[in-house]
Amino acid sequence: MPVRLKGACHCRAVTFEVDSHTPAPFMLCYCSICRKQQGGGGFAINLGADSRTMKVTGKRHLGVYQAEIQDEEHEACEVSSGQRNFCKKCGAALWLYDPTWPDLIHPFASAIDSALPRPVEKVHIMLKYKASWVEPDVAPADKVFEAYPEESIADWHKRTGMWVD
Repeated sequence: MPVRLKGACHCRAVTFEVDSHTPAPFMLCYCSICRKQQGGGGFAINLGADSRTMKVTGKRHLGVYQAEIQDEEHEACEVSSGQRNFCKKCGAALWLYDPTWPDLIHPFASAIDSALPRPVEKVHIMLKYKASWVEPDVAPADKVFEAYPEESIADWHKRTGMWVD
């Protein structure tokens, strides 16, 4: 049975519930989009969940941001297909949805009110984009990647025994 994650923005104008087999907050993303959208420590933590189970109250208070990407890998400006949902009243980042993977939704761990399991290791991704002032706290068991790892959120949970049936 998957875990029911409950979350909300700071002002509680938007609340949500979603089922997750992958609730461990293990992956720290240092890309400029995640960092500037909701990563006050220099990174953001996204969870994985089943988008088909998402229930939202306060939808009228939701805003959606789609980042424009232009860097050494994207010479021409591209609009990301990722839809970052946030509360228009308090500005809290809530979840990322990308229609490329319609069955998935990625709640930001910072928006979750439910207890989350402590990860057995952390994965630091997109380190080539980290801010110069950020010094990642990498433990001996942690993994680090300049960009994206090949291992998915689901595969990580299965490999580490943290998958919730």
